[in-house]
Amino acid sequence: MSFSITGKTAIITGAANGVGLAIARHFADHGANVMFADMDEKQLSKELSDVPEDGNVRYFAGDLREKLTIANLLSATIDAFDSIDILINCCRQVKVTDPLDSEDDTVEELLQQNLMISLRLSQMVAKRMIKQSADEDEGCAGTIVNLSSIAARRSHPELLGYSVSTAALDQMTRSLAVALAPHRIRVNAVSFGSVMSASLQSALKDDANCRQDIEDHTPLGRIASGWEIAEAAQFLACDASAFMTGQIVTLDGGRSLLDSVATAAH
Repeated sequence: MSFSITGKTAIITGAANGVGLAIARHFADHGANVMFADMDEKQLSKELSDVPEDGNVRYFAGDLREKLTIANLLSATIDAFDSIDILINCCRQVKVTDPLDSEDDTVEELLQQNLMISLRLSQMVAKRMIKQSADEDEGCAGTIVNLSSIAARRSHPELLGYSVSTAALDQMTRSLAVALAPHRIRVNAVSFGSVMSASLQSALKDDANCRQDIEDHTPLGRIASGWEIAEAAQFLACDASAFMTGQIVTLDGGRSLLDSVATAAH
């Protein structure tokens, strides 16, 4: 059983900050060729300013809501590294939704951002994976990992759009896993709760009670670090999980279990 991703080529979206950046850096540190992809070119340039141009890291900036941009991302990755073995869909957005406002467009916005980008990119990357493995009869042709959220299984009125979009992402993961299995492409997802990202750190500074509230509602009593999500993504991308597809792996310190128990008790 091998956890190695050395020499594999990975496209990682949402890689300019937060969990996406943590995963992209982790993959690069563990020997993968990594294309950091994000809309924020300034932040990408800042984060990768010390990376040698001839190393195992490249970056691509563009709006992945556009199909042409996705095509250009694939071309840039192939030009740099010749193949695509791993796709990690990390681009995601959280917005508050007013569930009673018919003029509120956040559900459509978040379905586009959190579902459709990952779907279109997965479809185009899968075609490339199929093409480059056409002469092979066995082994994995590629892996796709989606970043989801425990919000997909919880009901919070103000997170209506986010919950709907992540629930749709979970179902997309299962459906693509079945569709791509005959082509030897595996599709899984990591569903997580609170992670100590830059945005959460900022929120904790503004609200002294926020951290305690999160920890009180997490059986393991702490907030996850970015590298813990990155290691889960590595597991799903490597040969150690070779017989695993269509699964939503939960990393939340038991938080969703506690919510389920509380709900059942009432």
